[in-house]
Amino acid sequence: MRVFICFEGSCEPFDIPPDQTAGAMKQMLKDNFLVQLTNEKQYLELSYGGAALQDSWALCDVGITSGSAIRCLIKSEQKPVMYVFNAVTGETFPIRGSEALLHMSVARLKTVVSMQSGLPVSTFRLSTPAGVQLYDCNHLQDYAIKVGTTLRLDTWDGWVEFLQGCLLGHRLTVQSHLSENKPEIRFQLQVALYIAASLGHLDLADWLLERGIHAEEPVGVHPYRQWCHQTAHRDTGKCPIHIAAESSQLLILKLFITKNFLTLACLDPAGRDPLKVAIQRGHRDCVRYLANKLCSVVSLPSVSLPMRVYLQIKRWVHLGQKRAASNRCQYTNAALKVRVEDMLLVDGFNPPNMSSKSRKAVIRPRRGIKAKALQPLPPISNLLSVQQIPSKRAPQRQLSSLQSVNPGGYKEMQKKRKQDVQSNCLLDELRKEDSSLCKGKCILPPITNRERVPRLVFVGGSPKPSHILTASLESFSPHSGRTPRENAIYCMTIASTFTEKPWLKQLSIARTLIRKHVHMIA
Repeated sequence: MRVFICFEGSCEPFDIPPDQTAGAMKQMLKDNFLVQLTNEKQYLELSYGGAALQDSWALCDVGITSGSAIRCLIKSEQKPVMYVFNAVTGETFPIRGSEALLHMSVARLKTVVSMQSGLPVSTFRLSTPAGVQLYDCNHLQDYAIKVGTTLRLDTWDGWVEFLQGCLLGHRLTVQSHLSENKPEIRFQLQVALYIAASLGHLDLADWLLERGIHAEEPVGVHPYRQWCHQTAHRDTGKCPIHIAAESSQLLILKLFITKNFLTLACLDPAGRDPLKVAIQRGHRDCVRYLANKLCSVVSLPSVSLPMRVYLQIKRWVHLGQKRAASNRCQYTNAALKVRVEDMLLVDGFNPPNMSSKSRKAVIRPRRGIKAKALQPLPPISNLLSVQQIPSKRAPQRQLSSLQSVNPGGYKEMQKKRKQDVQSNCLLDELRKEDSSLCKGKCILPPITNRERVPRLVFVGGSPKPSHILTASLESFSPHSGRTPRENAIYCMTIASTFTEKPWLKQLSIARTLIRKHVHMIA
């Protein structure tokens, strides 16, 4: 087939076989264009559909047909300045750029890490390999950080499972790992909406909006740090609507604006509305949608108003309602949401509760200590006073029966009663959970009962298609090193790099790659 190669302003045709790899084609182009790489950091790159072709890819597998145009570029390899180990996901991602990044502030570095990881800046801390925490007011050179250093990202204790559910978009996982503290629950739900807006988890975002979480409210800081929120990171004032515009999540933007038009006028710490954020990031689809919304007209029963005028009126009404509510509660509610008995964290004085401990490691020791303190054995005199003594010989019989009582039974009864009280309190704190979830919980029969049911077997009958498919899937993993699901995700990830191609074309590329892997195994 004939393809066109664009290199340094020229475009020339080449006749190549369809199954030729990108690596062989690079070598051919070096000889044809007389490309000379000056140093080891330079390399040749082939680009098609917005994605860089890897050397092992065949041209026909990625949808390159006759008449296609491929770009050939000379690039220089840029090594990462530093790495960050994410204790939530267990992965290490690079921080790329020049060595000038080593002189930037820790606050700026946390902004970069937040954009790459999808986590708000108020949910993690950074520390050196020696365990020294990095504070926002300092610079990286104050900690003697060199090129290639691997920093560590830690989150709040007991938050690992919760954040993993947020990153994957699993609503039930997020719901089951919420805290038992009411102020912390509100903060966790706001964090979950921020992550859902950053990664495009539509189902999780819709569920959080139904629970009363607002996209125009900033994430803020942890309740433990509300006494010193004036010195918090600047990005704690970001709202989910802003991170959705930064990440080009068009469906999330549509969901937020449909729920509340005031999100169109929400300002970030830099004074930018979502439209300005999308323009500066260069997200064309988001800019087009937000501009159309701001230039539209709102039809009311008696009058039609431009969207900007309508938003200004709505903002005045909202501020008036908020002021009236604060005047009614000025003698009962405090300015902060924390209470006197709540924990207070002061940087540099008390040990931080951000070591990425699992929820089980945080909750179990506390419950064990409380169980020991609340389970004393009742004195025998109290039990004797309740029982009726008919004669003088009765006390001897009662004492002999009391000696035969198992003391562990009373402990189990008290433990069970305490667990029931804790479960009821936890259900009250989750605030009106879906009734459908309760109805959907059922106990399935064990597998052993199914095996005892006699089945009819026909001699000479052909096997079912499901059995053939199961056997094929089981034989796929030992030969390829990946499960069928992992292989599908891997191929879809490769196909999604072709950003200039439509989604159906990307799906066709992924199917071709999967088909080729199966043929190679066979």
